[in-house]
Amino acid sequence: MSESQIISVDGVELTVVVQRKRVMHLNARLHGSTLKLSAPYSATRAQIEQAIPELAHRLLRSARAKHVNREEDALALARRIATRFPRPPEVQGVAFVTTQRSRWGSYSAATGTIRLNAVLRQMPRWVLEAVVAHELTHAVHLRHSDSFWALLRRVCPDTDRANAFLDGVSWLAGSWQRLPPVERALLVVVPGEEDVD
Repeated sequence: MSESQIISVDGVELTVVVQRKRVMHLNARLHGSTLKLSAPYSATRAQIEQAIPELAHRLLRSARAKHVNREEDALALARRIATRFPRPPEVQGVAFVTTQRSRWGSYSAATGTIRLNAVLRQMPRWVLEAVVAHELTHAVHLRHSDSFWALLRRVCPDTDRANAFLDGVSWLAGSWQRLPPVERALLVVVPGEEDVD
């Protein structure tokens, strides 16, 4: 026997289909816009209802990261940026992830892997390049010292511009819900209706 319902998670509408099965734990799979949940016979309705949003959130983030990583060869981009360094850092892999919430990126010298916040994929290319350059500079200077910033600015002249852009994005993301609706509407630009003043 199965039950279904429609929920909205992270702005995405999903059809949730719950099936009782001989399983030990709640298991979920995402197929397009359908979340299929296998629940043990012993799970209460309240336990299932409580688990659905978190499972859906986690699976949506994972699906988005996979989609974003298929779109373009970020590895080639990172390797091109690495060649700008006097001693190019090793780049073995680049992954856009949906689990980084407090930083834009990270670099592991041990594995040669750059992990980037998935939202960077939607930003202007020069911002993405600046974040990649920033992470690769950590292969030379671990801390944000004067030497770090001097090297980064040589490798990526758009560094300060990109930092200002990212500061603005961070402020807006953190303030969006607190802004009155009129001010929020002012920040949404409709194509073709831009002011030219």
